[in-house]
Amino acid sequence: MLSYKRVFVSTWNVGGEPPSDDLNLEDWLDINNNSYDIYVLGFQEVVPLSAKNVLGPERSWVSMKWNSLIRETLNKSLSEKKNIANEETKLGERKKLHQLREIAPSSCEGSSEKNAAENFRCIISKQMVGILASVWVRGDLWQYVHHPSVSCVGCGVMGCLGNKGAVSVRFYLHDTSFCFVCCHLASGGKEGDVLLRNSDMADIFARTRFPRCGSLDFPQKILDHDRVVLLGDLNYRISLPESKTRFLVEQKMWNILLEKDELKSEVSVGRTFEGWNEGLITFSPTYKYYPNSDEYYGCTHNIKCEKRRAPAWCDRILWHGRGWKQTRYEKCDSRLSDHRPVRAVFSVEVEIVRSLSSLGSFFSSERLDCSVDDFNLQSNDGPNNKMSSL
Repeated sequence: MLSYKRVFVSTWNVGGEPPSDDLNLEDWLDINNNSYDIYVLGFQEVVPLSAKNVLGPERSWVSMKWNSLIRETLNKSLSEKKNIANEETKLGERKKLHQLREIAPSSCEGSSEKNAAENFRCIISKQMVGILASVWVRGDLWQYVHHPSVSCVGCGVMGCLGNKGAVSVRFYLHDTSFCFVCCHLASGGKEGDVLLRNSDMADIFARTRFPRCGSLDFPQKILDHDRVVLLGDLNYRISLPESKTRFLVEQKMWNILLEKDELKSEVSVGRTFEGWNEGLITFSPTYKYYPNSDEYYGCTHNIKCEKRRAPAWCDRILWHGRGWKQTRYEKCDSRLSDHRPVRAVFSVEVEIVRSLSSLGSFFSSERLDCSVDDFNLQSNDGPNNKMSSL
């Protein structure tokens, strides 16, 4: 039997900026249209990529702060609705206390169960230096999620440190395996830098490995899973002279710029991402902006800057294999950093083939029986309907 779930996926390079207590994530997480079943959120540069942060101990308080804000935002609308309903009940029934006593127990119980089913809970959260992957599911799906795991691959300094690389997370929902790969690839706009990005991806695909989970034959490699999505700051640039790129950006000639997009060009000649798909890009480049501004770096003549970095679609979301239908692919408007978040919405097929009697024994091997909000799993390695094939 097939079930269809709505999955919200987003990537955001936050430029080493820690989130403030009053940072509003409601628009980014689209909570006013909160009909999603799963949220997959990937961050890059949650801490500045300094030598201290790359070589020193993990600053886990940063991921805890992000997860706290995410939890509060995802469940805020539900809490507000509950509070409004409670106030209406108190006001409307104040003159009918005897009737309220008769109906309150069953009414409150039903409301409590409904809220518990709708609340989002974190099933996986993992930080590697500046990369953070965080996965949230609706409460009524919690009991059907099992065997979560992570695998981290560093591709940065000396080819192994975590300033660049990927945090990959996997889990089962019913009988379907999911894998989400949150990446931050090599930067740079010089000739030859694109090959470093291709090399990073090849390294990530080769070195990412999940545990077998005992005698169970679970997928170990990224592409062995049933449903796979890759998201992140892939850092692919535009293969044009800087002055021409800036002119075309000022003229908003996105189609001409996309013809020179490095990622699309590298895929077309078979150097990376064979068999992967990306939605049609209809939004402006996601990088690089002045802080707290909608102006691209170097495109405002009255502002001096040390380094001139041409705009590019650095931040991308791709998927591989069957079972996915993308319904939205868009840029968001947060001004927190020099990148803009990118988000995608999917309808995904989930297979349910086991009988109820077998579910209990299957899940008992590794169920999510305890709350995993705020915990980091340890790594075994240290609106459009159009789709274009990469």
